[in-house]
Amino acid sequence: MELEEYATFDGLGLADLVAKGEVTPLELAQTSARAIERVNSEVNAVVEVYQDRISGFDDKALSKGPFYGVPFITKDGDVVEKGRKIEFGSRLCKGMTSQIDSYTVENLRAAGFNFIGRSNVPEFSRAVSTENSLYGNTSTPWRKGYSAGGSTGGGMAAVVSGIVPIAQGSDLAGSIRIPASWCGGVGLRVSRGRVSAGPAFAEPINGYAAVFAQTKTIRDTAAMLDCMSKPMPGDPFVIPKPEISYLEGISGKQTKLKIGYTKSYANGLATDSEVAGALENTAYKLADAGHEVFEMPVELPWEDIAKNMCTLFGFGFDIILEGCASATGRSISPETVDPITLLSYEDAKTIDSAAYMKANAFFNYERRRIANQISSCDVWLTPTTAHPALPHGRYNLDANGKTLVEWLIDMGEATQYTFPHNIMGTPAISLPLAMHSSGLPIGIQLAAGPANEHLLLGLAAYLEKEMPWINRTPPLHVSKINS
Repeated sequence: MELEEYATFDGLGLADLVAKGEVTPLELAQTSARAIERVNSEVNAVVEVYQDRISGFDDKALSKGPFYGVPFITKDGDVVEKGRKIEFGSRLCKGMTSQIDSYTVENLRAAGFNFIGRSNVPEFSRAVSTENSLYGNTSTPWRKGYSAGGSTGGGMAAVVSGIVPIAQGSDLAGSIRIPASWCGGVGLRVSRGRVSAGPAFAEPINGYAAVFAQTKTIRDTAAMLDCMSKPMPGDPFVIPKPEISYLEGISGKQTKLKIGYTKSYANGLATDSEVAGALENTAYKLADAGHEVFEMPVELPWEDIAKNMCTLFGFGFDIILEGCASATGRSISPETVDPITLLSYEDAKTIDSAAYMKANAFFNYERRRIANQISSCDVWLTPTTAHPALPHGRYNLDANGKTLVEWLIDMGEATQYTFPHNIMGTPAISLPLAMHSSGLPIGIQLAAGPANEHLLLGLAAYLEKEMPWINRTPPLHVSKINS
């Protein structure tokens, strides 16, 4: 199969070719490997290729699921396979391997995927740009030297550049959606509890993080949700699902919705004028479709949020790093971790249980306060990010003279629209609905109440038809780079 043809298909499209006998899983694996050889030097999305899943491939090892034979990439240090490297993008963890399979891996195997490698991340996934001292920076496929976002920047860059049609990701403050916005792909953050984090966790990062995937089509997103939203026995809670599958639901008749849109916060950070314009254009399109659309003011106290994030997400981080140091025999120092990671480690050692409880109470209050502000609508429409991708260095893990809290406040420029859904545990999806005059993609975010992924996917499927993005091909793509 030629690379140019391979990159035109989504995951279900490739699986259909396999089912018809037009291509074999081995041929797909080999084609994906050629894609990595062609474009990865430009985007730096993939940090390890599993040659045993390519040259030594046995398709009998794959399950006959809906994605049978489709090449797939996991996020470094996130969804783990026993015996594979788990380095968290950190020099401290170089060469470390996982001792277990995560339950999500079992579900992805059952779906039929062929895991061919792992993607680049910022160190310990603690930044909104994929830049680290172990493997370097990941670029958006739209412009080399500009950020692919983070923390799942490697995964989204791999999808949009044509390496794989789907990649696994996770989202703590926008880590699936920010890369989707800056790379021009589809990124869904699922509801709290939708995808199991077992067996290692009850809820990842106290429920603020969610594991899912990055795609380029809504039907792949829906099919992935069908594959991944299977509770593990012993999960702390199980949330409702629609009566029909998510994939079936995207083709059904959509009901009239109340859609509130916010193009800037009453007391928030600035939003690029073209991004705000793209949001308004999306709102008009939805109004034309018969939905009730209205502008909705929302307040977000970002400085207070950043201060409490520092405490809530920092508590216990010192124990995690010390566990990694023990596993690899390395010490925690400027030679093994990036500056912000070291600052976070030192700060974590000062956080006591009382401070942690206060931060937890703050976010418990914010969860209700934000939800109350948007309670008049079924769908909350915002930009995904306040601006398109910026050059590397803007959101990296260098302190640049800032305190940890100042650094987190500064990151609010990128996370102000995404993080509220991590606080509330609500589903939100980023769609590449516009292009900026700079030549970079603009992501628009649709969000709904808990367990309402089906509502978002139906609306997203409509926008995919009305404002299509599938034929946009970035400059750093397998079809445009000479072999």
